[in-house]
Amino acid sequence: MTPVGGYTVPFRYLKPALSLGAGLSALAFASAAVAQTPPAAGAPDPASTQSAAPAASDDAGLEEITVTAERRSENLQRVPVSVAVVAGQELRDFQSGGEDILALAGRVPGLYAETTTGRIFPRFYIRGLGNIDFYLGASQPVSIIQDDVVLEHVVLKSNPVFDVDQVEVLRGPQGSLFGRNTTAGIIKFDTIRPSQTWQGRAQASVGSYYTTSFDMGVGGPLVRDLVAVRLSALIQHRADWVDNAFAGTSPDGTATPRKDAMGGFDERDVRLQFLLTPTDRASVLVSGHARWYDGTSTLFHRGALKRGSNDASAEPRGRVAYDEGQDNPQSYDTQGASVNASYDFGGVTLTSISAWETTSGYSRGDTDGGAAVLYPFNGRANGFGQSQGQVRDLDQYTQEVRLASAAGNRFTWQLGGFYFNSADTTDFYQRTFFLRQPDALGTGRNPNNWVRLFNTNRSYAGFAQASYKLTPDFTITAGGRVTEDRKRTRLLKNAGSATNPYRGRTDVTLKDTKPSWDVSALYQVDPDNSIYARVARGFRGPTIQGRSAVFNADFTTADSETVTSYEVGTKSSLFDNTVRFNTSVFTYTVNDIQLNGNDSNGNGVLFNADKVRAYGMEAELEWRPVRDLAFSLGASALSSKIRDKRVFAQTCSLNGVQTCTVSDPFFTRGTGTGRTYFAQIDGNPLPNAPRWNLDAAVRYDVPLANDGKVFFGADGNIQGYTNFVLYRTREFYADGNFEIGLKAGYAAPDDAWEIAAFARNVTNEKNLKGVIENYNAAVFNEPRIIGVSLSGRFR
Repeated sequence: MTPVGGYTVPFRYLKPALSLGAGLSALAFASAAVAQTPPAAGAPDPASTQSAAPAASDDAGLEEITVTAERRSENLQRVPVSVAVVAGQELRDFQSGGEDILALAGRVPGLYAETTTGRIFPRFYIRGLGNIDFYLGASQPVSIIQDDVVLEHVVLKSNPVFDVDQVEVLRGPQGSLFGRNTTAGIIKFDTIRPSQTWQGRAQASVGSYYTTSFDMGVGGPLVRDLVAVRLSALIQHRADWVDNAFAGTSPDGTATPRKDAMGGFDERDVRLQFLLTPTDRASVLVSGHARWYDGTSTLFHRGALKRGSNDASAEPRGRVAYDEGQDNPQSYDTQGASVNASYDFGGVTLTSISAWETTSGYSRGDTDGGAAVLYPFNGRANGFGQSQGQVRDLDQYTQEVRLASAAGNRFTWQLGGFYFNSADTTDFYQRTFFLRQPDALGTGRNPNNWVRLFNTNRSYAGFAQASYKLTPDFTITAGGRVTEDRKRTRLLKNAGSATNPYRGRTDVTLKDTKPSWDVSALYQVDPDNSIYARVARGFRGPTIQGRSAVFNADFTTADSETVTSYEVGTKSSLFDNTVRFNTSVFTYTVNDIQLNGNDSNGNGVLFNADKVRAYGMEAELEWRPVRDLAFSLGASALSSKIRDKRVFAQTCSLNGVQTCTVSDPFFTRGTGTGRTYFAQIDGNPLPNAPRWNLDAAVRYDVPLANDGKVFFGADGNIQGYTNFVLYRTREFYADGNFEIGLKAGYAAPDDAWEIAAFARNVTNEKNLKGVIENYNAAVFNEPRIIGVSLSGRFR
């Protein structure tokens, strides 16, 4: 044990911090060594000191933003798509307190993200469209693309982003150029690539709960003008900080009570890239990455929501009372590789992107969020819950071939094909599998209480897009894609017994082929102002929910859904390029929308509803009134309604009693402790679809005589009414969630290095982020993290 500041701390908690401290010293030495080294002429700036608002620069105007939303490098203001851009340094500032890609939620208009299965299972929503299903095989209508590789499985979507150049959020269906489940939109991460100039950047931070983070990238030419390399890495750690206060007997042998039992994580990631340029026409980017993650699954707080209220402020964030779950561990290892090759034939470029991803791991948790003996029913322990999902092996292969004309011509085009193949073996375990002794109800161990599924997903697509300038100021763009999507789930091992055999399906195949398309027009009113209009149709293939078999229930399925979206927008650069103001107004209809509810076991059940209709807006403003002051402001608003009078969703209940206050019309089925409740959801909003969201940021630089500067930055977001489930209640929603971040520090001349103090969630807001319905359990946001960061670069 080591005394620190009057407290006694286990040495294992200090070891990561001490290691990082050595890294900080080395970084400070390297930064000092290069502080007086002038940047190479024309060299890119992958490590700008941009805070949440654009950093001030020598130029009083705003810098041009280049995006690849249409698979070409184009000015953001000339793309007829609603695109939000987050610079790499902005993301690093958000993540300085140990957060992952969920930190984007609330910082991009129209984007929401959450999880109820820890850092390995993020769920994304764009303009309200997403998927609340926690099934490991669930499909999501938001596609994640990292370095031009689509990541489909939910565990792959959780791959950390580090040494990032830029994040683009493409809102609305993107069905012509991107083809995997893009009814909602795309989040596109582009990392910093190798260059022919030796350059490097690094950022390290230390904060509350022994939270440490180190994000770096370094590279340059190995053989001048022929081979360049870049090595990137991410190391994050947080010590366990949540106490388990349960003092009773644990049926599965969980050690209780115990301080600092859970809540921590260790994230270790590395990426190595080689860029080969054998001629001025050819380039080959070879990339490989690996991830090793160990941490804590989401912690549910049982009974934090009292019947009739959504106020969970009395629940301590840092304490739970779990009788099972072995401290909610989760662990995943992921590897992947890709080859992105292109050749310019002179006016036409051929591109091939081949990629492979694999992962394996598990996540286990106390899913009732408490101890059953503390919630008795008729004098007996009530509501045991524990489960584990385990991906034994997953392999995803993708291949894209694209032929594109040169940019800048009056007529431009691109066409290609896409192949997707994913296969995984996944196990699901329920609580009696883990029992070491009978519980308070006399229930003993059942070694057969698990299932094994083999899932495959194959998809083929052909696509094309063309743009034509009718006049120098008026451009029409149209694209289309035809996709065949085939999914199959086989039950390799069931949980049935001689007295209760499994009678459901053991092999289910779904297949569908549909077109998706988009048409847009952009008119440049003058050099600084444009307007655009876009119509798009997207497609999400059929889905299978196989986890039901662990409860001896048949698979559930959902047919394909399609969305048709209409939007108009403006893009403006005003007042001598000191203001950038982009807006969009949209409406969409989803037909046969795939929804997910729960059965009496809390297990996800898939079904289709007739349709969803929605409309809304997004607006983004950047303003630099003077060289050293910058503001940004984003806003979104959304109204969504499920339209199907025939569809009912099962509501909260335990032992035949409704545990929450349902506002919708409902009916009951069964009697006594077997009674269940079903609410009509017609007219309800989509779950996890905030009615509105505001985000803002400011940065002010104070120049110093040595050409360095002192800077101050702040960012914040506030979120409107957000329903967490398909039905309306007085408990399961949030309204007014907000968070604020602060950063202040010193930047050396030429931004060679920077030291700063930061705080994330400054006011330590305890925001409700999700629920477990039957147990009125709450899921909270990240706690306040206060720390210091040091960053440096050379180029």
